[in-house]
Amino acid sequence: MVVSRRRVASLSSSSRRPFNCTAIYNPQVQIKEEGQPETLDYRLFFVDRSGQKVSPWHDIPMQVGDGVFNLVVEIPKESSAKMEVATDEPHTPIKQDTIIQRRGNFVTTHARIFFRYNVNWNYGLLPQTWEDPTVANAEVEGALGDNDPGDGQRRIGEILKVKPLAALAMIDEGELDWKIIAISLDDPRASLVNDIDDVEKHFPGTLTAIRDWFRDYKIPDGKPANKFGLGNKAANKNMKAVETVETRYTNLPQLDYALKVITETNESWAKLVKRSIPAEDLALA
Repeated sequence: MVVSRRRVASLSSSSRRPFNCTAIYNPQVQIKEEGQPETLDYRLFFVDRSGQKVSPWHDIPMQVGDGVFNLVVEIPKESSAKMEVATDEPHTPIKQDTIIQRRGNFVTTHARIFFRYNVNWNYGLLPQTWEDPTVANAEVEGALGDNDPGDGQRRIGEILKVKPLAALAMIDEGELDWKIIAISLDDPRASLVNDIDDVEKHFPGTLTAIRDWFRDYKIPDGKPANKFGLGNKAANKNMKAVETVETRYTNLPQLDYALKVITETNESWAKLVKRSIPAEDLALA
């Protein structure tokens, strides 16, 4: 299950992105590591065939087609190091996430490690998505975006082709941080799993385990448990629209909720890279 280090991964996309970053079309993307693993200096870069660094956030296409999406693995299953795309560094490499502690005049930086909460699935980002911190979501307690790519759930830097199944509306310290539950197409059960009911049938207890992990994982850092919108449950891939007076006696339209979230965060990303929205410290190349 993917809530979304083979050294070479093939990607394909028919769409072109007319912005500043070098778009990738049918390339073989290679991994280039700099610095010592498990240190704060470590960076995992992506390079194209010519050896030029490219961004896993901006340059890898979001969609493959036919409801299939690319997912870049940041944290492999059963690992404890919190790795993430560095959205404020050129080419947005994957790096070790950190915790900054201040005691009086002293400031120390430590690697963020899930000491008691190893990740039990593969976790990563959906390229070309961004959660706008200036936009409140009326469906999720008015929470604002968390200024990061959308998260989806093998080895660090591996690019998976995944099928979205559900969405969790996590609220982390007041910021909305969508978690998309998906399955990799190379999973033997991928053809059997298309929505939440299928997840419960073929992966019983997984959705609850994912939600509870995200609820509790910051507690060892002294932070409160995270909350969730949408009734504290994962939204099914197909979720009925809210009933209104106008629709009460008609068939309610179906909303592909996970894809709705992905589409909205992709639209926010497009505004960001077009500079319709201030980028602040975010790296757009």
